[in-house]
Amino acid sequence: RADIKMQYKQLWVWNLKLSDAGIYTCEYGTRKIRTSLHIFKLTISSDGHFLQNEVPELILIQNSSSPLPDLSITLFDTNNNRVTPELQNKSRQKYIVNLKKLEAMDSGTWVCQVHSDSPLINRNISFAVKVLGFQNPDLVRKYAAVDSTVILSWHLNSQKIKWEEGFTGQLNWKQQGNAKSHELLDFNVTAQGQLHETKKSNNLLFEIPERQPESTIEVKLPKVHFNHSGQYQCQLEYRGRHTQSKIELVVMKVSANPAGPLSREANITLTCQVSGSLPPNAYLRWERVNGTKMDIKDSKQHEVKLQVNISAAGLWSCHLIEGSDRKISLHYHVEEASVWINYVIIGASIGGSLLAFAFGCLCIISGISWQRRRQRAKRMAQARQYLLENKTCQCQR
Repeated sequence: RADIKMQYKQLWVWNLKLSDAGIYTCEYGTRKIRTSLHIFKLTISSDGHFLQNEVPELILIQNSSSPLPDLSITLFDTNNNRVTPELQNKSRQKYIVNLKKLEAMDSGTWVCQVHSDSPLINRNISFAVKVLGFQNPDLVRKYAAVDSTVILSWHLNSQKIKWEEGFTGQLNWKQQGNAKSHELLDFNVTAQGQLHETKKSNNLLFEIPERQPESTIEVKLPKVHFNHSGQYQCQLEYRGRHTQSKIELVVMKVSANPAGPLSREANITLTCQVSGSLPPNAYLRWERVNGTKMDIKDSKQHEVKLQVNISAAGLWSCHLIEGSDRKISLHYHVEEASVWINYVIIGASIGGSLLAFAFGCLCIISGISWQRRRQRAKRMAQARQYLLENKTCQCQR
């Protein structure tokens, strides 16, 4: 592992080991020159391959012929931002530090800066960090209307960091509470970064889009049902370790009772409902388009269902508002009943009233007639009884 270049009076040593540290003497005639070789060895856990939210462990070992100096260690991430590590062990010969929880954006070349005042040492040691993960936030809430089309996407950074080894993963869907989890698809990525997906569930009418951006996992719900809501979790696995990213799908629907046209002096109940819980700063709002402030009603905190009784026809809108941002709106057009329908309804009401009155009168007349027949039958019975009790015999010649 060594070579002497005579013309430069140099000793070349490669593949250095800690045991190579010490004092090297160059003799040239009567001259002797001594050089002290100080060696550092920097290792990082998992060979520098991590999943997001993992905490790498960095080990720095030094060796020299002289007493080992007291080192100060400073780290700089891929964006040249200073990172303060957590020192776990310090024995002058071996330093063990923990880095922060990694994110996907932390992939790249890091620098470990080693400093000592006596002897004077200023050395930058670079090392590679590859963080496989999602470019999505940890939890995304997505809103959709019933019967609409929704595409849920998870963006990986495997192409960006040129991941050298394959990994596997799966996409699961789970409704609220303790509902059973459904495995939608499995996937794996080759060393060349090619993504392979296998559909696992036929319980849901979901599709895998044919064309997807590189390093992207997508599922398509061509017609969202109200019970398609819940958490969709994409999970990565590498060497027995896991990381995941969740998308919470909230579905909204509107309905009316009764669903028919609004007749004169009648009311309709409009209902707006979402399938899952809302964040504290989110609420539902009913309002009539081009209406007044009297036509606006907001839900209370944590309410997932809002009802409003209306007597005015027109276009009514239900908005899901988070903070000051309208996330989704659904409309319901309340039609006003035609004039002839109103007349039919009024006529039917009057006719029904007259029919009821006539029926009542008929019942009364029938009752009186029945009562009279009953009294007449009673008097005849009394007369027959009287004749039987006072018998007379009449003889005729």
